Amino acid sequence: MSTTTIYNFAPGPAVLPKEVLQQAAAEMLDWHGSGMSVMEMSHRGPEFTSIITTALADFRELLAVPDNYKVLFLQGGGLGENAIVPMNLMGRKPQPATADFVHTGSWTAKSIKEAQKYGKVNIAASGEATGYTTVPARDSWKLTPDAAYVHLCTNETIDGIEYQFTPDVAQETGGAPIVADMSSHILSRVIDVSKYGVIFGGAQKNIGPAGLTLVIVRDDLLGHALPCCPSAFNWTIVAENDSMYNTPPTYAIYIAGLVFQWIKRQGGVAALEQKNIAKAALLYDYLDSTDFYANRVEKSSRSRMNVPFFLKNESLNAEFLAQAKASGLLQLKGHKSVGGMRASIYNAMPIEGVQALISFMQAFASKHA
Repeated sequence: MSTTTIYNFAPGPAVLPKEVLQQAAAEMLDWHGSGMSVMEMSHRGPEFTSIITTALADFRELLAVPDNYKVLFLQGGGLGENAIVPMNLMGRKPQPATADFVHTGSWTAKSIKEAQKYGKVNIAASGEATGYTTVPARDSWKLTPDAAYVHLCTNETIDGIEYQFTPDVAQETGGAPIVADMSSHILSRVIDVSKYGVIFGGAQKNIGPAGLTLVIVRDDLLGHALPCCPSAFNWTIVAENDSMYNTPPTYAIYIAGLVFQWIKRQGGVAALEQKNIAKAALLYDYLDSTDFYANRVEKSSRSRMNVPFFLKNESLNAEFLAQAKASGLLQLKGHKSVGGMRASIYNAMPIEGVQALISFMQAFASKHA
């Protein structure tokens, strides 16, 4: 049996804390003496009610969610929510309403495509000219004076771009809310929820298994869904039914709840942010010190969670990936639309994993220099 330590750099579904998986394994057949697995429970029974109530309270605590915001547990993933957002917010303005987008890469492009089905889209700023290697400067944004909302993807998983600032758009848009897709960095850094109207994300990066989507929505943004919005995706209906309008993704919520408790044991989001800063700095410092590899993202916009990099000699890509896998470093291949490599270093990735990756990269570069 191999004794190689495994480090999983997958972008999502991604690595989960080992102790969370161990607890889930221990409780698989019998949750807290109930005689049932969580996967077998009625979502309306007292056992699961306690699970979802605790998970909701812990999530609100971790992000200090203000009282005038609802937290919803939905399905459909980040891509699904990119369609659900315009269906819930375009109705805030006379039809056809306009939504503003700051285009920073692959996931914003998907969001734009979905929103165009339900209203007008204004590209307020775009990073296309730079190859999506930076967040467009705030003073370059051309916002709509009466937009229904302003959409940002605050961490582009594929392109490795992350907002390092929270923009204020109210004065230019007549108070349009900011909608932030935080799928790949939520709970990795401290955020001020009150600066946003809506925050959403798929769970499969920093929270749990695929299947659960979390939405934080300010109370005044409820009640504006377009007639075409399915009831199960209407935030007002979901909120009124405490995320129980339809059968929720029960097991994914259970695992998310275990992760929330794990984060609390680590010292909360602020403590994890410091660890994430250290991990990212370690990897970027190495990339910047060598000509064998390159990261093409502007330093001011580099993601702490997703670090794309390229070998100078890309004919070595297949060998790099094969030897990395043999060394216990898994799922480093970059997205097919971008190429190269990508190391996703989410909350559950220990700094030892980053150190092991750098050691391998150094040895590989030395061999092929």
